[in-house]
Amino acid sequence: NQQFSITTSRDILEATANGEGPKESLTILGYCAWASGQLDQEISRNDWLLTPADTDIIFRTPLKQQRFKAAESIGVDLNLFNLPAGHA
Repeated sequence: NQQFSITTSRDILEATANGEGPKESLTILGYCAWASGQLDQEISRNDWLLTPADTDIIFRTPLKQQRFKAAESIGVDLNLFNLPAGHA
């Protein structure tokens, strides 16, 4: 059973910085600007590839390999996707 928590609590962030927080942690800074309901619409259109959270992928897989490992966990090989768009 894998458990994750997300926090913006200054106490937890300070404890983590001082080595007194969770055994494993990941600090992320970011910004998103979805319109109301936009993310729900994108998920319902299958615009996002959703996978179960996995501590091995999150904490023990190099960042550049995480998306490949996550996709692989649900049987998707991202190497088979042709991502760059061409122009005719």
